[in-house]
Order: sequence, then C-alpha cells, then structure tokens
Amino acid sequence: MTGANATVQAIMKLGWQTYERLHPLPLYVRKAAMALLSCRTAALGGHVQGCPDRHVERHWYNSCKHRLCPQCAYILVERWLQKQKARLLDTDHYHVIFTIPHDLNEIWLVNVKVMTGLLFRAVRDTLFDFIEDVQHVGGLAGIISSLHTWSQTGILHVHLHCLVTGGALGKDGAWHRPRRSSFLPYKAVMVKYRGKLLAYIDAAIDKGVIQLPVGMDRQQWINLRNKLGRKVAWNVNFRECYKSGQGVAVYLARYLRGGPISNHRIISCDEKEVRFSYRVNGETSNKKSIMSLSLSQFIQRYLLHVPVPHNKHVHYYGLYAPSNKDKLDVVRQMFGQTPVAETEFLTWQEYCEKRGEAHPERCPECGKRLVILERISRTQKRLSKFLLISGEGIPHCVAAVH
Repeated sequence: MTGANATVQAIMKLGWQTYERLHPLPLYVRKAAMALLSCRTAALGGHVQGCPDRHVERHWYNSCKHRLCPQCAYILVERWLQKQKARLLDTDHYHVIFTIPHDLNEIWLVNVKVMTGLLFRAVRDTLFDFIEDVQHVGGLAGIISSLHTWSQTGILHVHLHCLVTGGALGKDGAWHRPRRSSFLPYKAVMVKYRGKLLAYIDAAIDKGVIQLPVGMDRQQWINLRNKLGRKVAWNVNFRECYKSGQGVAVYLARYLRGGPISNHRIISCDEKEVRFSYRVNGETSNKKSIMSLSLSQFIQRYLLHVPVPHNKHVHYYGLYAPSNKDKLDVVRQMFGQTPVAETEFLTWQEYCEKRGEAHPERCPECGKRLVILERISRTQKRLSKFLLISGEGIPHCVAAVH
C-alpha cells in the first residue's frame, strides 16, 4: 500500500494478529491496539446521513478518540489549542526542552508513571528555583509542560517541552522581566536539573517506589547515578525568545495526540516492511530521510508510546495553573487583555469549515442539511478474558523490548 492507503491503521491490520500472539502485552496496550484497529469502522457504530431529496447518502463511523490514534488527533488537539490561546499572556515566551539521558530508559520503561511524575517535578522545581530568584527574574511565571516520549524514528526519547513566560509577577505586584538576554543561565539550569532528577529517582528507589530493571541491583544503580552525575552534557535546550506564546503552543499541541509517526509520514507498507520519512536531526531540521522497518518493528516502536492510563502528559504551573486564575487575570489586565473566559466548544463541523472544507453535513447538489436516516450499531465485542489474561499486569518494558 502507498499514498493515502498507507496508514497506521492499515499497518495494524496487516501485522497486529501475528504481533500480539508473539509478544506479552499489558492490557492497556492491547486496548490501544484495538482502538486503532476499530477507529471509524462499523466496529464502533455510527449513523447514516442522507439528503432529504435523496441526492446523496453517507455513512459516518465513530472515532475511537484514543490519544495514540492519528485519525482522531486533529479536532481534539484544536480544542486544546483554542483553550490555551485564550489563556496565554500577551508577552514574550520561551521554549525550553529538558531531556533525560538514554541511560535511564530501562528504569523509565519499568516505572513509566512514577518516572513521569519525577521528571515533571524536577523540571518544575528547577525552573521555579531560578525564575523566583531576583537575580534572574524574581516572581511567579506561567509554565505549560508537555511530555513527549519519542524521536522522529519512534525510538524512546523522553523529554519535556516547556512554554515559559518571559517574565514573572513579583511580590510587589509588578511584572518583572528577565535580567539577562539569555533568560536563564543555561549551564546552571542544566546542573540543577540533573541533580534534582537524580536525587528524586534515588529517593524513590530507597523508598521502594521505583523498581529497578531486571539485572540491575542497588550498587549498579549507584554506579550509574554517579556516572550520570559527572556527565556534563545533559540535554537542556533553550530555544529563541518568541514575541507570543501561541507559536510554541501550536508546537506543543502537535504532539499531544496522534502518536509518534503520523499518517502523512508513512510512504508505504506491506506484509514485510514499512517505509516512512523522518527529519535527520530532529524537529528543527529540514533534512529528511527514509527509514525502513519490518512490520513487527514498526508496531513495536509505535506501541512503545501507548500512554499509561491516568498518566497526565500536560501540566500547568504558576500563572497558568488553574488555581491561579485570579493572578493570571491581574497580569492580563497589565497587558490590556480581558479576563480569561470559557471558550466555546468546537464542533467537528465547525472545525471542517475552519479548515476551508465544504460543510460535511450539506448536500453537495442542493445544499440542504443532511438528516439521519439510520443508526449503525456497534459490532465490536469486548476483548475476551482469555485474550487478556496473559497480558494483565505486564510492565510496559516487556511489550517494548521483547
């Protein structure tokens, strides 16, 4: 398959049955795979719409709305982005990226939920330690942090993208700008972030909250911690200052849903291999290349990033925290903005019109609104306990590595 027919769903249809027989998988990963397979098919039900004058008839099948599904991503991302744009301050914003070394990937895979929390905490504490210091800014900033776990090729590459206001609300009620053109001292931020994350992981291991991977004992972790503590180049990337936070918000939104490899990047797929494009040096590069993976390898890389249930991927801190709405409105008034108001719910019909597409519920011949002619019942049955029992409780690393 090539072109529009080469999709993540098509790849799953080609290889899922064989893959799931050969790999022990946790329940939530199996559910994700079933969602991808069922999205916009009769399995999830839907309805039939038609023109009152019988000019046209269309079948609409329901979406799965899974975070990893590229077919469902667009409107859900647009709704999130619309809400954030209504809250952003009309001031400079910085885009800061914090990455964990790949040496910690094995520990991450065994403890995804706990490690996610520790990463968010280390980044938040590091940024606030510097921004609240009067030597650097001196006040309460607004931060939106988003977790991404993949690289352009789909391998595990855990990092946080942070949208940070280029200033902060001081205790004196004034808006304080950064004292240096570079916002914060890069090397000092990197060292503090490194120290905090390693300390948080170490404490969690001591308390038994983090489980060490098979084959790693306490002394081996201490050796790894000391090695990483001496390693100077932890990847903390301060991007350029933006006059508005909306551009960075659009960047964050792009990766909130849809999975590690979007459909438009897939070139071809068949029973043997999948070919897709990727940027050679990451998101900031324009140089592209093509990668070929076996069907099984592609499915493995894709499912590696299925989010653990109830694991938050976006956090809001400081002025952008929901609990600080009053302080946010005070600062908005300083910049001549109105208080934050609830945004109207964006329907999929409005979204299509916003994209410049013809109204999806109007007859292309007479222009009349389509009416529902029939409801389509779900055909998908719940996965049997027999299929799920072998995967219940298996850590994510088993699905990823084996």
